[in-house]
Amino acid sequence: MTDSRRALMPDYLRLAALFGIVVVNVQYMAFSSLHGFADPGGATPADAVTLWLVNGVATLKTYGLFSFMFGVGLGFLMRSTERRELAFGRVYRNRMLGLLALGFVHGCLFFPGDILVIYAVTGAALYRFRTWPAVRLVRVGMALLLVQVVIAPPILLSIPDAPADMIALEREIMTRGGFPEVIVFRAIGFAFTLPAFLIIQGISALGWFCLGLAAVKSGMIDNAAHPLWRRARRWCLGPGLVLSLGTAAAWQWGPTVAGAALTIAVAPVATLGYLGLIAAIARPPGPILSRALAAGGSSLTIYLGQSILLSTIFAGYGLGLWGALDRATATGIALAVTVVLIALVAVWRMFFALGPFEWVLRRITYAGQENA
Repeated sequence: MTDSRRALMPDYLRLAALFGIVVVNVQYMAFSSLHGFADPGGATPADAVTLWLVNGVATLKTYGLFSFMFGVGLGFLMRSTERRELAFGRVYRNRMLGLLALGFVHGCLFFPGDILVIYAVTGAALYRFRTWPAVRLVRVGMALLLVQVVIAPPILLSIPDAPADMIALEREIMTRGGFPEVIVFRAIGFAFTLPAFLIIQGISALGWFCLGLAAVKSGMIDNAAHPLWRRARRWCLGPGLVLSLGTAAAWQWGPTVAGAALTIAVAPVATLGYLGLIAAIARPPGPILSRALAAGGSSLTIYLGQSILLSTIFAGYGLGLWGALDRATATGIALAVTVVLIALVAVWRMFFALGPFEWVLRRITYAGQENA
C-alpha cells in the first residue's frame, strides 16, 4: 500500500503525464513527422478528429505536467541531500549529466522528440534558482511561460513542409529500412530539431520547473487540499479545456496558423487546470491503483520504454506498421503499451526499489558519494 503520510499528488501527476505524453508522441512515431507545424495532418476525417482531440486535450499540456514534476523533483532532491548530508551541487550536476547521456541515446536511437536533453540543459539553469523563495519562483515561472507563448508560434510556424522527395525517403526508411538506416535517419532528425526545441520547449520547461520547485518550497505539493489547487481547478480547468479544444479545432479545420498559435497560447491555462484536477483526485488509493502509482514513480523507465516499444512496433525493422494504421488505432496501441509497461514495472517494483533506468540514473547521480 502507498504510505498515506507521503505526498500523493506527485504519484498521480506522473501517472497522468505518462498517458498524456504518449498519445502525443505516437503521432510522430507512427506517422510522418516532416510536415510543418502549421499543417496539423490527418488524411481522413477520423484521423482529423483524433488529432483534434490529441491537440486539444494533450499537446503541450502534458509536457507542462512533466516539466512541473521535474521542478518538484529538484525540491525533493534538495530535501534528500540535506537530510543525508551530501553535496547537492555535485549530486545535481551528475544527475543532469546522466539525463543528458540518456537523452542523446534516446533521441538518436528511438525518438527524435526526446525531452531529456532539453531537461538536462534547462535544468542547469534551474540550479541557479534553487535558493529563491517560492513567490519569486512563481513570478519568474509565469513570466517564462508568457515568453514562450510569444516566441514559440512564429518559430514553429516558420518551419516549412519538407519537400516531396524527403517525405518519400522518410517513408522508404521507416517502412523498409533496417535498424542502422532508421538510426541514422532519427539521429539526423534529432540534430536538426534539437536547437529550435531547446529554445521553444526549453523556455516553457524552465517556467514549469520554477513552478514545481515553488510548489515544494511552499508546501503545496504536500497538501492536495491547498486552496490554490481549488482555484486552479475552478478557474482554469473548464475554460482551459474549452479554449484548447476550440483553438485545436481552428488548427485542424480553420485558419491553421492562427489556430496553432492560439493552441500554444492557451496550453498553460489547461495545464494549471489539470494540476488542480489531479490534486482533487490525489487520495489514498486501493491495492491495484497503489501498484500503478508505484510503477508511475518509475516514470523514466516507462517514458523510455514507450519509445523503445512503439518505435519497434511501427518501424520497418519491427512490425512495420508505420503509416499503415489510422491515428485512432495507433493512439490506442500507444495507450495499451503504456498500460502493459505500468503492469510490468509494477511487478518489477515488487522485487526492486527502483525501475531499471532509475537505477542507472541513480548510479550516475550519486557516483563518488558516500552513503548513496
